Amino acid sequence: MHRTTRITVVLLFAAWTVDYIDRLVINLALPSIGETFGLSHGARGMIVSAFFLTYALFQIPGGLLADRFGGVRMASLALVLWSLFTGLTALAWSFTALLVIRCFFGAAQGLFPGAALNALSRRSIPAQRMTATGWLQSSNAVGGLLASVLASVLLSLWDWRAMFLTVCLLGVLVLVAVRRWMPAPLPEADTGADAPRTKGAARAVLRSPAIWGFALLFFAYDVVIWGLNSWSGSYLIEERGLHVGSAGLVTLGPTVLAAAGAVLGGKLSDRFEGRPRRIIVPAMLAVAVLLFLLPRTTSITQFVLCGTLLSGAAGLCYLPCFSVPLRSLPPGLSGVASGIILFGGQLSGILTPTVFGTVVDHFSYEAAFTMLIAGPALAILVSLRVPQTTPRFLAGFGGAYAAGRQTADRTPADPAPHPKG
Repeated sequence: MHRTTRITVVLLFAAWTVDYIDRLVINLALPSIGETFGLSHGARGMIVSAFFLTYALFQIPGGLLADRFGGVRMASLALVLWSLFTGLTALAWSFTALLVIRCFFGAAQGLFPGAALNALSRRSIPAQRMTATGWLQSSNAVGGLLASVLASVLLSLWDWRAMFLTVCLLGVLVLVAVRRWMPAPLPEADTGADAPRTKGAARAVLRSPAIWGFALLFFAYDVVIWGLNSWSGSYLIEERGLHVGSAGLVTLGPTVLAAAGAVLGGKLSDRFEGRPRRIIVPAMLAVAVLLFLLPRTTSITQFVLCGTLLSGAAGLCYLPCFSVPLRSLPPGLSGVASGIILFGGQLSGILTPTVFGTVVDHFSYEAAFTMLIAGPALAILVSLRVPQTTPRFLAGFGGAYAAGRQTADRTPADPAPHPKG
């Protein structure tokens, strides 16, 4: 990849890792928070879902703002705000106050994904964009692992309030790095930013059935991800007797394979020039089988092995949910396009944790894990219906962006670094 692209990936990787740490440390703290406020499993799920409510609502506005004011500027603002509300989480004095703070935290983080993908699109060429995005999105798995490890250590030493005060400082460090070292964008002719853009282009993207089809695809993918991320720790602690200090360590294998799956999924998406069903259909079939087996394992070792394979298979499907739109549209529309797709995934984040917890209250963990198979089934069906290539995707826009794609898809020589600006 271009040097500018590599530096951008490293900086945004760090920012997105902190994003996930601040977001996910609460999962291992749910048993302690539940004891503090006397909460049922369903109420604990509402704490997770409260974040996703506003996180989902701010995906599309965040993408539009990034396209309008610049991805780096909006990503920096998001870092400041979500770090503030991470710290304020430690001061929650009641269940209601915690819900309100988590809603503001979700809104702040909702500004970031579209901004990050906008910044990367302006610093990468279309033919390498999904590979670069794959490396960037592997940060989600790394952030998940570090969240589990940090939460395990900090909860063993202190209480959940001290944990949130500690992790909020990470965002400040990343903000300094992003503002200091983020390179200038590549020339527009290389990134596709000079492709013709008609008046009302953002509205056309918002109304595109194809874009909303990819949003539904990401919704189905995230049924699996947020069901597992939100409740696996509680399951191992409550049902398998695992000590909270060890709960983070069992995520090592799943995290490594999920990260590898995200990178490989991005590379395959570039190699296949989109065509998400080639990846999603076989991978989600494997996910469905492993979800059925997961709660029926007879030891923690078997659970971790099954969960590791499941995470790797699911990780392959992350980037195919974005591949065709981000390869096809000009970077100036990448914020709103990715915002719509991410919105679909975050709707799943609103519903899945609460539904999972409610099923546990009324039935069992086994029934709740089995319920998640609805995600792979929906993902397979939707992947067969969405546009598979750039020409088919752009046909829905009347060919307005078809011109200039050959220029944008070429691989330029690696010139001297651009001056920061």
